[in-house]
Amino acid sequence: MRSTMMDFPLTIRHIFEHGRALYADSEVVTSEAGGARHTDFMTVAYRAEQLAAALRRLGVEPGDRVATFAWNNQEHQEAYFAIPCMGAVMHTLNIRLSADQLRYIIGHAEDSVIIADASLASVLGPVLADGDEVKAVRHLIVFGDGDRSALPAYIDYEELLAGERPGYPWPDIHEHAAAAMCYTSGTTGLPKGVVYSHRSAFLHSPTRGGYRTPPGWSAPTCCCRTGSRRPSRWPGSSRRNAPPSPRACRRCGSTCSAWTQRR
Repeated sequence: MRSTMMDFPLTIRHIFEHGRALYADSEVVTSEAGGARHTDFMTVAYRAEQLAAALRRLGVEPGDRVATFAWNNQEHQEAYFAIPCMGAVMHTLNIRLSADQLRYIIGHAEDSVIIADASLASVLGPVLADGDEVKAVRHLIVFGDGDRSALPAYIDYEELLAGERPGYPWPDIHEHAAAAMCYTSGTTGLPKGVVYSHRSAFLHSPTRGGYRTPPGWSAPTCCCRTGSRRPSRWPGSSRRNAPPSPRACRRCGSTCSAWTQRR
């Protein structure tokens, strides 16, 4: 006997729409070396729609891998929404791996697009210098401040978004479809990839009493997506819910510098 209850797809799109509907005015703060950048969750949602439209115009199809090479800031959060919600697969590259490991991972995952932080250009440049292993990469998109001279031809992130309007028609996606992927650090051989479904990301997000952040790696993927308040204490913070300094994050190995807080 099967139940008569409705079947509701557990996808990141519904987390995204939940955050925009309930927490549109939540403040999104990116902590940087020169200070903090402030915006609201609605702005992030609009820009995520623009990013999705831009990626589609660049030829990104459902199932294509779109890599990110960045700190967890506002632009990275926008990618966390846009890429899986449009049906592509978000591939977060570990910025602390060696150039050889990163080349192998990009090639093995067959990343078609890389979205990178300009502050990491000196790290990513040597990785992309060897064209054979990263031949699947068709576009490099760069955002933020920093010397970009080490990078090959790229598209400016803000210029890319400026050509699109909010209101992207999100497709219906099966909850078991791939949403994101990560690779191990390769301590026991070559790095190995793990693919996360929309359902698994959804189930990591809500806990009792509303949307809160589970401990560990899932923090940037869940709290930032829902727009809810980050409840946990972060390394280097002097009080509960204080934004961590970039220095503290980099020292402990975390790159969580983007966070949201309810007004």
